[in-house]
Amino acid sequence: MFSELRQAVSVFLALTVITGLAYPLLVTGVAQMVFPRQANGSLIECDGVVVGSSLIGQTFSDPKYFWGRPSATSPSCNAAASSGSNFGPSNPALHDAVKQRCEALRAADPDNKAPIPVDLVTASSSGLDPQISIAGAMYQAGRVARVRGLELAKVEAMITGRASKPLAPGLSEPTINVLELNLALDGKI
Repeated sequence: MFSELRQAVSVFLALTVITGLAYPLLVTGVAQMVFPRQANGSLIECDGVVVGSSLIGQTFSDPKYFWGRPSATSPSCNAAASSGSNFGPSNPALHDAVKQRCEALRAADPDNKAPIPVDLVTASSSGLDPQISIAGAMYQAGRVARVRGLELAKVEAMITGRASKPLAPGLSEPTINVLELNLALDGKI
């Protein structure tokens, strides 16, 4: 009986060292060598100061900036509370939230009569999406250009020039990182 207990404790300690120490250290070391930017959170720096991550959305409300996808977290884009609203399509609360978001977009740009892209009025399942669709960015381009005193063509060129490429045709749509686009507008990246 004592020998079985000793074997069990030995196996437990060996597996703890292997799976709890050695393997995590190995994976972390390889990640730091091969993908250091990604392993450290894909941080975005401006003038030596971290301003965000390309993986987590930020809330922008100033009309001179592109606005990201709404977040269901509280406070908005809180990575410690990643979650969706869990409102189904027939839930009146979802309809009210979408209606309010549509009204806010229309109030910010009353001359824009284009259909509002769905990603600008619905929150994602994580509540942290850093990207919006190209259609979502193009919808806002007129407002941003007008407020900044820029030509619309220049703003649209920034959007298309910074758009992500799909992994493969038909697998995904091109998107644009809102923080990176706003920093490019400010001339910081």
